[in-house]
Amino acid sequence: MAPKVLMVAEKPSIALSIATVLSGGKAHIRRHLSQEARGCSHLVLWLDCDREGENICFEVIECTGFHFKEGEARVYRARFSSVTEKDIAKAMDNLVEPNRNEALAVDARQEIDLKVGVAFTRFQTGYFQGKYGNLDSRVISFPFVLFGCHLYGNLDLYGPCQTPTLGFCVQRYLNINTFKPQKYWAVQPYIAHKGYELKLDWEREKLFDLDVSLMFQKLVMEDGTVEIINVFKKQEHKSRPAGLNTVNLLKVASSSLGFGPQMAMQIAERLYTQGFISYPRTESTAYPSSFDFRGALVTQQSNPLWGGYVQTLLADGYHKPRSGTDVGDHPPITPMRSATEEMLGYDAWKLYQYICQHFIGTVSPDCKYIRTKVEFSCGGESFSFTGQYVTAEGFTSIMPWLAISEKKLPDFAKGERIKISKVELYEGNTTPPDYLTESEVISLMEKHGIGTDASIPVHINNICERNYVQVQSGRRLVPTALGVTLIRGYQCTDPDLCLPDIRSFIEHQITLIAKGQADHSLVVKHVIEQFTQKFVYFVKQIEHMDALFEAQFSPLSESGRALSKCGKCARYMKYISPQPQRLYCNTCEDVYYLPQKGAIKLYKEIVCPLDNFELLLFSMPGPEGKSFPLCPYCYNNPPFEGVDKLFGAPKTGPGKLGKGSGMPCFLCPHPTCPHSLIAQGVCACPECSGTLVLDPVSAPKWRLYCNMCNCLVFLPQGAHRISTTKERCHDCESTIIEVDFNKNNTPLADGATLHAGCIL
Repeated sequence: MAPKVLMVAEKPSIALSIATVLSGGKAHIRRHLSQEARGCSHLVLWLDCDREGENICFEVIECTGFHFKEGEARVYRARFSSVTEKDIAKAMDNLVEPNRNEALAVDARQEIDLKVGVAFTRFQTGYFQGKYGNLDSRVISFPFVLFGCHLYGNLDLYGPCQTPTLGFCVQRYLNINTFKPQKYWAVQPYIAHKGYELKLDWEREKLFDLDVSLMFQKLVMEDGTVEIINVFKKQEHKSRPAGLNTVNLLKVASSSLGFGPQMAMQIAERLYTQGFISYPRTESTAYPSSFDFRGALVTQQSNPLWGGYVQTLLADGYHKPRSGTDVGDHPPITPMRSATEEMLGYDAWKLYQYICQHFIGTVSPDCKYIRTKVEFSCGGESFSFTGQYVTAEGFTSIMPWLAISEKKLPDFAKGERIKISKVELYEGNTTPPDYLTESEVISLMEKHGIGTDASIPVHINNICERNYVQVQSGRRLVPTALGVTLIRGYQCTDPDLCLPDIRSFIEHQITLIAKGQADHSLVVKHVIEQFTQKFVYFVKQIEHMDALFEAQFSPLSESGRALSKCGKCARYMKYISPQPQRLYCNTCEDVYYLPQKGAIKLYKEIVCPLDNFELLLFSMPGPEGKSFPLCPYCYNNPPFEGVDKLFGAPKTGPGKLGKGSGMPCFLCPHPTCPHSLIAQGVCACPECSGTLVLDPVSAPKWRLYCNMCNCLVFLPQGAHRISTTKERCHDCESTIIEVDFNKNNTPLADGATLHAGCIL
């Protein structure tokens, strides 16, 4: 009887989501794998061929119950770089063992990032929460992203990768703002020769002293002629590109195609799953010796744009690609089959087109050109002029944006003297560097070992989404006031926290684990001990960061507008509208958080019978958005057992914090309050275990909404008033509602305007 083999694979386009599911230990996935593994003698793992994929392999092994032992041939690893039939068959014929060291390297990174992130974030968020009116305290630290997967809901964490990424942008911002321009001058003689007018380049380039510059200009003008000292003519070549890896693809996508790194990776992964390109997450630029270049070129010879060039290349013979770097993960990104814009859509086509042109360029001839440099002498000063022209376009025929810019010049003879037509003294100012582009940030991250080919787009996307930087024209990353203040705060407390050195060290240690040259537990212990010392110091020095925030942002006492009365002191509290929305009492110095992403206003000056706070009305946006009243104090500190305390609200009692939903009036079980669940609840929700509650401000389109889900029930329109009563239906125990119609358009018989009944 043939052995039963369990194959476990993943779709690369959702690789990050699968990593979240498996690594998070979802019960139904574990049960499914365990059930499928019953009766199987062998396990073949078709997961991503990188460290994260290797880590998932061991999660799967654990879920299936296979006991993996090195050298025991029951668990196999398939390594492949594309979903073509050839690559899959080759992977099946060359199965290997999973690499435990690479899996442990991922475990180490996860544990370090999680522990460090939680510690710093909990402290920072707790310290700054509610201190400044125009600061969202939820964004003073970074979201922790583990290989693209957000962990633990909306938990915000300090990130050892995102922080130095932002640091690069802020450092360039500071360089620009502290830059002091200087005037400079340059002598620029012009000559006319055989129909060409040429501006000669001064060997000194520029001087910062006007008097000295004027002296040199006078010397050249008095001489009046230039003598040709040397003529250098040399055949040069521009090398064809190496294979395309992820980082270079992201840089080109940002600088030339207008795609942010996150969007570029999403498009590339979609092209991969559709079979148009090879695996798009790779650090290698060297092709394996067994790579089938002819086969890859043949798939492109029918393309209407570059098919003719490919046919010529196949006929004349393609060139061996440049030797690049082989990291051992996947081959460079290459096209796997031909496509057109109609098949892919505009954005995907632009990226696919570049991948094809780059691959074809790697097997094309080098670009050859003649460079001529003429050296001149005049008035004791040296000048030059350089020209060039192309003799063989080579790969620039298929990659024209890399073509050599030709600059033709006439023939010159050594010793020849030519009269100067004019001598200008150019005056200019030194200019500051520009803001970093996404492409430049990616290069810096790669240089300093920050992030991986999979996580670099995520880190850049995070600092953009959290408003630390803004993407401006040319895809330049310009830091916001918040981003600058945050980095300057780290620099004042512990500069190491925003420098790339720490992350580079961690990545180096993780690489040693992956190679089996360092012990996983010892590395984690050492790094955590280092960060523990930094955390203790950071806590002691937090006042320095706070001073910067105080200078940039407004204290709560100076922010907001008067809205509702405090139940403790009867003074008006201020409404702070910037996220997170909240109320602040200057007298009691208390902060009350409110529901987010909606409008807040005073609700008829009605007072809560429990604590004397004035009620507010919260309205969600959109035609189907809920509107409900709430008491600020009850919402933050529910007075009844079984109702969750609002997450983040000040703890005023010994009870445990709940899930954080708070208590609006539609959850309040107070028996006599006219706005509580007891008074406004109508009947059970048909969609969940919640209660349908009357929307108090939905007139004239009256409706009920569920206090737990998004279910809406629309009531008869045109009613002047709809209200609940204290009566109950004898059949279903639902609350009897009373409907009052306008006498001019009442649907009731005999002109009646009032009707009471059960909606069920």
